[in-house]
Amino acid sequence: MTDQTLSRSASTQNAITPDVPSFVGAWVMPVEVMLTTVVELSVAILVAVEVLVLFGGIVARYVLLSPLLWSDELASILFLWLAMLGSAVAFHRGEHMRMTALVNMMPPVVAAFLELFATAAALTFLIIILPSSFDLVFEESYILTPALEIPNSWRAAALPVGAVLMVIFGLLRLMKTSDVAMTALTLGATVATVIAFVLLQPMFANLGSFNLLVFFVGVVAMTVLAGVPIAFAFGLATIGYVALATHAPMLVVVGRINEGMSHLILLAVPLFIFLGMLIEMTGMAQAMVRFLASMLGHVRGGLSYVLVGAMYLVSGISGAKAADMAAVAPVLFPEMKARGAKPGDLVALLSATGAQTETVPPSLVLITIGSVTGVSISALFTGGLLPGLVLGVTLCIMVGWRYRNEDLSNVRRPSRAEIWRCFLVAIPALALPILIRAAVVEGVATATEVSTIGILYSAIAGLFLYRRFAWSRLIPMLVESGALSGSILLIIGAATAMAWGLTQSGFSQTLATTMASLPGGGTTFIIVSILAFVILGSVLEGIPAIVLFGPLLFPIARNLGIHEVHYAMVVILAMGLGLFAPPFGVGYYAACAIGRVKPDEGMRPIWGYLFALLIGLILVAAVPWISTGFL
Repeated sequence: MTDQTLSRSASTQNAITPDVPSFVGAWVMPVEVMLTTVVELSVAILVAVEVLVLFGGIVARYVLLSPLLWSDELASILFLWLAMLGSAVAFHRGEHMRMTALVNMMPPVVAAFLELFATAAALTFLIIILPSSFDLVFEESYILTPALEIPNSWRAAALPVGAVLMVIFGLLRLMKTSDVAMTALTLGATVATVIAFVLLQPMFANLGSFNLLVFFVGVVAMTVLAGVPIAFAFGLATIGYVALATHAPMLVVVGRINEGMSHLILLAVPLFIFLGMLIEMTGMAQAMVRFLASMLGHVRGGLSYVLVGAMYLVSGISGAKAADMAAVAPVLFPEMKARGAKPGDLVALLSATGAQTETVPPSLVLITIGSVTGVSISALFTGGLLPGLVLGVTLCIMVGWRYRNEDLSNVRRPSRAEIWRCFLVAIPALALPILIRAAVVEGVATATEVSTIGILYSAIAGLFLYRRFAWSRLIPMLVESGALSGSILLIIGAATAMAWGLTQSGFSQTLATTMASLPGGGTTFIIVSILAFVILGSVLEGIPAIVLFGPLLFPIARNLGIHEVHYAMVVILAMGLGLFAPPFGVGYYAACAIGRVKPDEGMRPIWGYLFALLIGLILVAAVPWISTGFL
């Protein structure tokens, strides 16, 4: 989720007793409300301005025939501010991606301690990088931007500002906790851990390559399993390694975080998230679902086929899996339950379709892979269509077998006139994914710019065709887009720094040599990659796994003669399989939350769908043409 709403856990502050001591609440609550309002409003404005700037660039280029030379530069400056302020909003809301499966199994006292520890660990990372982030601003002040000719410190200042805001929100959260003794114990344990690591620095200096196991395996595993948000777990491991096991300055780590969050192509992340919310709000997603239901709803398993098809179509607009599931499930689930479908089977299929459609453009994972590996976004968008379709077919075969005895005696078959009417209503919505893909593939707009075309198109369709446009939801949607993208982008920044640390240690060269020497060449490499990314997708989420290991593994794939688009499809689908598989895959729990079904109800039926997805994945891996045939 990964999409990344997929990985949202219950907010940390809600997991802790909300009773606030009166002497604290008298001044903490007003300060928090005021600060939150200012930051959220700033995020909403930044998302809206980015849409206007990028769309203005398209209009200037193709209508006025006078390109705006400064538009990309301004968008880049605002983007880092959007990422950091959005990350601060996500931190305040407790929406940074984290794995809470182990925390939820703990006794209440232990769970409360781990929730507080997650906040304390995040604060530790932020406080450590603050001095270096200010140093980066000073260094960047000597550089002028090419078009606007302003100091680059205007952009770099977003890093310390965002970090300071997250520190303030973290401290406010701790101050609101009623159990003062537990808070003191947690902070004491965190400080003691930091001191212990510092005192062990002479030992780390002599460990050599074993430091990789200590920091990038041990620290990451322990913090992730303890519920620390993944971005901060990656950050803590990286700064620990750099500070205690190398001679590199901390400024390098902050510089790599800045670099990872600054790719302009990643601006597509908040814009496509907003587009996904927009098609749900305007009724476009419902129009597509109703058209498919009118054609297939009368056959055995028909609405399940509709669910598979609707997720494929809606994924071609949004790119954010949680937004896709939230748009489709409320339309179909009530009728499917009325026909006797078990809630557990419904949420299992919804989760499986989330994994199936990971390669359908404009998937955020595709955009991320293009950003960190240099693979053509246009090629990824083209290559991602058929693999998703193949997995959709294998899912439909499983659906047909499961619903072969469904009772349809009370189901009325729609007339041709009703189907035709549903089709006419759905035409504007069905045209949107075609418009998005055509604009990118034909070179009319970049993957970032095309999202603004989709936003404008959806707004016009909602206002004048579907007559559904809730103005009151606009600002909350903009804020939500910024918060979700902020949590994703901070992970990308932290994973970029971590990947740099692995590269500097010589790990990437060792990995390349080991993988290249595996018997069986490319075939064995793909099999190992599938197993690795199923595990990584389950534990580290999708985008962090891609950012961390994509730059290391894609060059190896090229050297072994594997087409980079084919390899991208294989690892994305493998990652999706892990992301949406219980008991650790948080995508599965996101599907349960959206479908309002208890997770244990879907545990048994989902394995059949996961088996169908695995068969589809094997087909995609074995037949490269499925990914590259239309390039």
